[in-house]
Amino acid sequence: MQEVAARAGVSLATVSFVVNDSKPVSAATRARVEQAMADLGFRRNVLARALASQRTRIIALAFPALEHKLGTTALNVVTTAALAANERGFNLVLWPVNTVEQLDDYVGGGLVDGVLLMEVTAEDPRVDLLQRRGVPFVLVGRTADPAGLRYVDIDFESAVADGLDHLVGLGHTRVALLLGELHSGSLSGYGPIARTEAAYRAQVLERGLEPVVVRSPQDPRSGREAAARLLEAHPGVTAVLALNEDALHGFVNGLAASGRTLPDDVSVLGLATSPDAVTNADPAVSALVAPGPELGRRGVEAMVDALEAPEAPLVQELVPCTLHLNHSTAAAPAAGA
Repeated sequence: MQEVAARAGVSLATVSFVVNDSKPVSAATRARVEQAMADLGFRRNVLARALASQRTRIIALAFPALEHKLGTTALNVVTTAALAANERGFNLVLWPVNTVEQLDDYVGGGLVDGVLLMEVTAEDPRVDLLQRRGVPFVLVGRTADPAGLRYVDIDFESAVADGLDHLVGLGHTRVALLLGELHSGSLSGYGPIARTEAAYRAQVLERGLEPVVVRSPQDPRSGREAAARLLEAHPGVTAVLALNEDALHGFVNGLAASGRTLPDDVSVLGLATSPDAVTNADPAVSALVAPGPELGRRGVEAMVDALEAPEAPLVQELVPCTLHLNHSTAAAPAAGA
């Protein structure tokens, strides 16, 4: 540091301020110090800084990679979170942890300052673990009872309302819901599916409509089979809300294979869907697009705020989806058509 100070023509204290970001330094002075460090081949020692400050400046994003695909929406969360962390002076690491025991091993080593939890379930054991360990965390999602927890999540209830408003406004009175299979494998207790189904059932009844729910595993072939089952059991359905983007392409193909044309015979509207998923189908699907980038940014901001000001109010935010219209929704077909 003394050599850097001499080369940059500044005090040792100024070098310390730049290296540790501990006090404001003018842009010109910071540039001179950083140039001197580069000329001399010096680098900040992250480990030494962590030992001195008892902070690693690292946030982990825990994603159960063996149970859930890192789809487009999740990838948007990850990449935006990394950028937001960097802007706040932190680094983000992706932890593909699949068991509570694995997460316990990781946090027990003091490797990170805080954890962002993705793919949250209704009764998520990772929450209990982090609370016992005293590790600060933020949920990207919600448990069944999120009281006292910091979280950012998609506003699934509003998305369902907006979707029904759009379809009912087009004259549809027989609107079905396509979901993943909530009680199978990795989707057991998965918050988005449970919340969407509950909101759908409540809201269609409020509108005087009949609830129709069809489930499908998360793949195109299963989506195609789900379309056939739906039309066989409920041939009068003229519109579908779809919260299953991995099955969406197959579902649209299945409707076509059953002799239904989009959007003349059946309208399809994706829920909390990534832009890629809706454009991969033919025709391109209208959708309430998931706010993946916004979730990543807000999650990191909540995490950093919790670390730097633990006494600050809890962040509990619901982020809306955005309606993007393509070519899969239209006025309901006339009765008897």
